[in-house]
Amino acid sequence: MAPAGGTGTGDGTVTAPLSSQRHLFNLPDGVAYLNCAYMSPQLRSVTEAGLAAVPRKARPWERTVPDGWFAEPEALRAAAARLMGADVDDVALVPSVSYAIATAAANVTVRAGQNIVVLAEQFPSNYYAWRTLAADRGAELRTARRPPREGWTGAVLAAIDGDTAVVAVPNCHWSDGAIVDLVRVGEEARAVGATLVVDASQSLGAYPIDVGRVQPDFLASVTYKWQLGPYELAYLYVGPRWRETGRPIEASWLARADAEDFTGLVDYTDEYAPGARRFDMGGYPQFILGPMALAGLNQILEWGVDRVRATIAPITRRIADEARDMGCEVLQEGERVGHMLGVRLPGGVPPELTRRLEAAGVYVSVRGDAIRISPHVYNDANDVDRLLAVLRDSTQLP
Repeated sequence: MAPAGGTGTGDGTVTAPLSSQRHLFNLPDGVAYLNCAYMSPQLRSVTEAGLAAVPRKARPWERTVPDGWFAEPEALRAAAARLMGADVDDVALVPSVSYAIATAAANVTVRAGQNIVVLAEQFPSNYYAWRTLAADRGAELRTARRPPREGWTGAVLAAIDGDTAVVAVPNCHWSDGAIVDLVRVGEEARAVGATLVVDASQSLGAYPIDVGRVQPDFLASVTYKWQLGPYELAYLYVGPRWRETGRPIEASWLARADAEDFTGLVDYTDEYAPGARRFDMGGYPQFILGPMALAGLNQILEWGVDRVRATIAPITRRIADEARDMGCEVLQEGERVGHMLGVRLPGGVPPELTRRLEAAGVYVSVRGDAIRISPHVYNDANDVDRLLAVLRDSTQLP
């Protein structure tokens, strides 16, 4: 069973947690998988969707136009939009966050002498493109650094000034879940005329994100973490100013107006499909991965993000409390998202810790100087007990 407790919604109500949903996943007995921030295990429904999709390729005469090409990706687009609080026309289907960020970087205006703000040690998908762009344009890549015992939001706000062209941040740091307040950062970015680009890969599906409140110019997330989907798919939210004027990074025929009319494809057009669809990757229908991603999204939407959050938060809370009792450093709950945390041992991470955890059937990640722990709705108290037993031994405390 999930630990007792729930998560407040801010209006005085409390969302009840789910019981353990392990039965819905392909997770063998004896595995305490606390590593969803690395890659989620697979829902049985996602596996079944893939197994059902593979044989369809052997029967191409059954894949009719337009429904056989466009109905499923439009359903996927709509589900991703619903998760973000967006409209279906706001979302592009892309292969990765790197692709999404490259799309953003190809469209923003950055001049010599301006700056691009990033976090220290943020995930490279939302870093490399900006470093390259800054070098090409003669701009400054400005790194916001979190002061000791302070949050990221203040550091980002302090880094933004009148010369800021782009603010490229996650909504939580990938190493330990430390929160960036995207609403406040978005307000400051708009005040100076900067573009806001968000990598939401470590939150979307487990932490509420409302693009209506954040108002990002671009927001991207992979599917294979907190949306419980397959690898090689991602979603890109595109803000209003870019949907009708932005330029995609590839010239896919599928992104053009009237692509559904296969008989008229030789009637070339300069017009794009409506909304963010102009930024879709080539081959976006994804006949196998698409149905798998949709199965994962549908399950998250059925549970509801608030309930997923309410289920995971008590697990990370217990780990944080007991880790602190061992002398470890852990961010307070209000300083991090509820679905992941970083544990910093008093003497650093022992070289043999990962091996010892795996020997006990416990799977986490080490990111920087933190043991990153990221459970989901398939975890229970037994998984936590096994993790804490190894950590106690590693800190040499009773």
